Amino acid sequence: MGVKQAIQSLDAFPRAEEHLLLKTQSGAFVSVIGLVIMATLFYHELAYYLTTYTVHQMSVDLKRGEILPIHVNITFPSLPCDVVSVDAIDMSGKHEVDLDTNIWKLRLNSQGHITGTEYLSDLVEKEHDAHNHDHDKDHHNDSHEEQHAHGFDDAAETMIKKVKQALANGEGCRVYGVLDVQRVAGNFHISVHGLNIFVAQMIFDGAKHVNVSHIIHDLSFGPKYPGIHNPLDGTARILHETSGTFKYYIKIVPTEYKYISKEVLPTNQFSVTEYFSPMTDFLRTWPAVYFLYDLSPITVAIKEERRSFIHFITRLCAILGGTFALTGMLDRWMYRLLEALTKPNPRSGLL
Repeated sequence: MGVKQAIQSLDAFPRAEEHLLLKTQSGAFVSVIGLVIMATLFYHELAYYLTTYTVHQMSVDLKRGEILPIHVNITFPSLPCDVVSVDAIDMSGKHEVDLDTNIWKLRLNSQGHITGTEYLSDLVEKEHDAHNHDHDKDHHNDSHEEQHAHGFDDAAETMIKKVKQALANGEGCRVYGVLDVQRVAGNFHISVHGLNIFVAQMIFDGAKHVNVSHIIHDLSFGPKYPGIHNPLDGTARILHETSGTFKYYIKIVPTEYKYISKEVLPTNQFSVTEYFSPMTDFLRTWPAVYFLYDLSPITVAIKEERRSFIHFITRLCAILGGTFALTGMLDRWMYRLLEALTKPNPRSGLL
């Protein structure tokens, strides 16, 4: 036997003569079904190969001295914009609210539609004790005596009337923008603390009538990456015939998202726990919404990766080969079944 014949003897796919092949309708039907299945599986396998997956790695956070952006979008349906103030305080006790801060207050009517816009320009860096309504009782007493000594000026009287009219009309306020604070533990809160204590008393007739109901549309600490979930987005806390202080304790985890294109996106993700303290007749505090945050010493690196081409080819061969073998078996079974059903019975011919 020659070399050519020896090579031909290794052929695992022998060909039959064309006139020996039998083509049937059942075989055509099974072939079409098999092609549809193989095309569908090929499409899904290709899409699976082209999509990326993420790998998470953790390491010690070595960053220092950077700015932490706080993206805020919160609606207060029961507080007019004239009384809403925003303060951001770091762990040193100073306000850090005038560092490239862009905060807007959007006036809302009783239906929640925007009727006006105001830039929150009254945020300046000052000591925490200047507007601390929670702990500075002496400041309240001094303000009370000063008001009795000098009385209200025209601006204060006008503001009181304006705010009372806004409350009667059901106006609300949406606080929207970015707070740029130092990358250390601290808090920011939204409240009526920007008002003089005596003016606030005249407007609300007591702290128990300050309704800090709020809807958090967006709260994040950096740009968003694919798959991120901010747990406070969409949170609604509505108070009825009561008031109090909301405190959100936030743990920020520094994060780097590395795209498949090697682009790196520095951002942060966070977890949160919530606490509500209702107002009582013995408390001297004023209702507010606090966001107290701390940073984790661990940073998370999320990297996009794509599956290897060899892995794609291996899965593709398994899928297409398995489908071809299965349809071949199905064709033989159908042919034998139809042959058994259509073959004439020899006994019926003898009768």
